[in-house]
Amino acid sequence: MAGVMCARVLLQRSTQGLIFSSRAAPAFSSPFLSRGHRLGPSDDEMYQRTSVSVMQKEPDSGVMINSYSSRGFNIDGNRVFGPCAVLPPAILQWNVGSYKDITEESVSLFHMLEPRIEILVLGTGARVERINPSVLALLKKKGIAVEVQDTPNACATFNFLSSERRVTAAGLIPPPVSTALEVTEE
Repeated sequence: MAGVMCARVLLQRSTQGLIFSSRAAPAFSSPFLSRGHRLGPSDDEMYQRTSVSVMQKEPDSGVMINSYSSRGFNIDGNRVFGPCAVLPPAILQWNVGSYKDITEESVSLFHMLEPRIEILVLGTGARVERINPSVLALLKKKGIAVEVQDTPNACATFNFLSSERRVTAAGLIPPPVSTALEVTEE
């Protein structure tokens, strides 16, 4: 009888303060764990300016996109305003206003080049946009792989492919909002 009494007392003491309910409040409360919490500039590094440091550019590594803004691009020290076509031998103004203007005619300069480009990187602005399937089919027929990305990622992809000495070109539309990239040489 004493053993039963002792077990009952221990059981009562061990369950005090515990709530066995599905409606119990969480043991710890944090604004980061609630479903309605939105990330702000202080929460995530994506909201902060991005910068890239080029330690040393290899000779003959090709064209490098140093920075971009809503007005245009800085490509190897050359400022280009508005959309541009970055080709192995040149940087040209590209006569498109938005991703909707990317047509078979506007990409014709990319498949007329010699030496042939392996990969065309298209930067469609602040977001990845769907390119007309007939344009993609034409480039595929000409043997050119196409990578469609938002402009910030397209710049990084172009720089990476160019640094690997791949024969690549880019068609870039500046993003309308500030997702600006800054490059500093050290």
